[in-house]
This record gives sequence, C-alpha cells and structure tokens, in this order.
Amino acid sequence: MTTGSSLTQRARQAIEPIDVRITAALARIGIPMLRIGLGIVFLWFGVLKFFPGLSPAEDLAARTIESLTFGVVTPSVSLPVLATLESLIGLGLITGRYLRATLLLLIVQMAGTITPLVLFPVETWTRFPYAPTLEGQYIIKNIVLVAAAIVVGATVRGGGLVVEPGDPIPKR
Repeated sequence: MTTGSSLTQRARQAIEPIDVRITAALARIGIPMLRIGLGIVFLWFGVLKFFPGLSPAEDLAARTIESLTFGVVTPSVSLPVLATLESLIGLGLITGRYLRATLLLLIVQMAGTITPLVLFPVETWTRFPYAPTLEGQYIIKNIVLVAAAIVVGATVRGGGLVVEPGDPIPKR
C-alpha cells in the first residue's frame, strides 16, 4: 500500500520537469513582455493626448506643466510636447532601441507626473495622505510603471531573469 507522502513525492517528481520548462519560458519572455507592455501603455496614453478631449489626464497634465513652468509653457504647447514625449517613450520601449535614453525620458516624465499630488491636493486627495481621488489614484499607479521601468533598465547591460538561483544569465 502506498502512503500519502510517497504519492505526493511522485507527483512532485512528475510535475518538476513541467515546472522547470514553464519557469524557463517565463524567464525568457518576461522582460520583453514587460518592456513591450509598458511601451504600449505609454504609446497609447501619448497618442490620446494628440486628440483634444480624449485623455482623462489632459487638463491636469496641462495645468501641471503650466504651474511647473510658471506659466511660460501654455497647454497649447505642453500637450503636443507631452504627447510626443510619451509616444517616443512608448516607441522606444516597444522597439527596444535607445533604451537608456528612453528610460531617462520616462523617469523625467514620471517625476513631472507625480507633482499634481503636491500642486493640486484638493483634486488629488479626498483625505491626505491616505485617500486619493480618482485622479490621485491615476497618478499613484505610476509607481508600478516606474518599478517596471527599473526592471527593464536592469537589463540594458545584459541582465536578465534566471530559472534557478546560481544559473548563468541567458544571452539574448
């Protein structure tokens, strides 16, 4: 008669090769998928800003840039520039070309993106600092985008995910 623990052990042994293959596939495709997904988000949000009234962040973004430049850069200038910047970041991430420059632009853009939390607290918080408005949530979710950019940035010199600790980093 077979005990429960030996069945469990045999099940683990049977599943192990499948688990290794799945983990290896995820390690191989994870970073490119993250980079391309991040690029799609930036390209999509950037393109929306080329068409007045389509981006829900349009007004807040324009007022933020106007405030940061002390009124020098008006919305008629800032929105097309921001749309172009976000679209270029998206294209850079999707293609994987000029990643260092793309990630630098992304970090600069993201630094500007968080400023409404301070510049416009009435619009970004219902109760500071723990209850953001919908606009505040839209801004705070950028933490995930920055984290994704950091992971992508860790690969520009050949870094990557490994299947098992101690395994060599796969060559691209």
